[in-house]
Parts: sequence; structure tokens; C-alpha cells
Amino acid sequence: MKEQTKKITLTALFIALGLVLPLFTGQLKALGNAFLPMHLPVLLCGLIVGPWYGLTIGLILPILRHFTFGMPPLYPTAISMAFELATYGFVVGLVYKNSRWKCIIALYESLIISMIAGRVVWGIVQMILLGVNGQAFTFQMFMAGAFLNAIPGIIFQLIFIPSLMLVLHRTGLVRFHNYSKKVSATL
Repeated sequence: MKEQTKKITLTALFIALGLVLPLFTGQLKALGNAFLPMHLPVLLCGLIVGPWYGLTIGLILPILRHFTFGMPPLYPTAISMAFELATYGFVVGLVYKNSRWKCIIALYESLIISMIAGRVVWGIVQMILLGVNGQAFTFQMFMAGAFLNAIPGIIFQLIFIPSLMLVLHRTGLVRFHNYSKKVSATL
């Protein structure tokens, strides 16, 4: 029961962070698009709390944020983001949870795989949603939206999340375990 309460509390914290972090970049849309502030708590939740919690907050966060703050626009942005973030939270948590060693290498693998999977899901959902309205979603639009415009955010996430996880590991709040001595030297 205590472990379940801890997971629910951490999930609520990540939801709150997901609601608040975009307020810091909301004044400059380009900055928010570049640093992807809603992605951070979803990825962290998947890593720390687990894949199902990461999926859950990824799914509800953009919709909840739309109804709370009016941003992002519900259609198609918040809806496609909900599927994208749900994929991030689930995949990062699942890949990391099933990694043989819980180390920095497994962390990077989990992040990269989840980022690719989430962007593919985002592209598919965008194509479906825009196709319903008779609008085109081209490959160039997919590449720009999923990768080119997101490069600063991807780099930031690949630096910030492992750094934060290492800090949390060193403070005892998150445990890397079952890692080899060779890999542990990097921690």
C-alpha cells in the first residue's frame, strides 16, 4: 500500500509539473516548441514511476492543460500530443524497466527509443486527424514537426533527464541497480 501511495503521489507531482512548466515558456511559442516542457514530466514519470503511470499522465496532460489554460489548442494539437506523450511515457518506462542493467546506457536507449516511437505515433495521429478534415499532412510536415523543429528540445531532454536521474540516484531517491562494474564507473 505504501508503494502504491508513493507512485500516486509522484504521478500527481509530475502532472502538476506538466501543467506548470509550459507557463515558463508560454510567452514565447518558439521557446516552448523548442524545449518541449510537457515532455519532461511524462518521460520522468515513465522512468521513475513506471510505464502505465507514464502512459496515463501522457494521455491526460495535454487535454487537462487545454481545459485548464486553453493551451494547447484541442484539435489537432492536444489530441495528437496526448497520443505522443502517452507513447513516450509508456515506452520509456517499459524499455527502461525491462533493461538488463539500470544504468546510464539503458537510460539513453530508453529515451531515444521512446522519442522515436512517440514522434511516429504523433505523425500517424496528425495524419488521421488532418485527413478527417480533408487537410494534407505531408512527409515534410512530419519531419519538420517531429524532428527539425524539436532538435533543441531533444538535445535538452537527452542532457537534462540523464543528469537529473544521476542526481536523484546519488541522493538515493532513484536507484540504478543491477549494473556492471564497468558501467557503474560512469555513474
